[in-house]
Amino acid sequence: MEQKIRRDLNMGDNLRRLRDAYGLSQEKLCAELQRRGCDIGRTTYAKYESGELNIRASVIVELKKIYSCSYDDFFYGLD
Repeated sequence: MEQKIRRDLNMGDNLRRLRDAYGLSQEKLCAELQRRGCDIGRTTYAKYESGELNIRASVIVELKKIYSCSYDDFFYGLD
């Protein structure tokens, strides 16, 4: 039986906007996340930005620390 993936709200554009505003490549961002204990590769992160994968809460927590932003910045425009 084929399983259908349900589409959810996509925060990928916000993730990309924040990363670009901070001047980081996906590779550099993933290296920083790994240094902070998040086991995430560039391919996985690219899927977060493209909306193919839903981002884990632990990654959002670390991104918030890296960007010194509010959680609202991740969810901007999704209401």
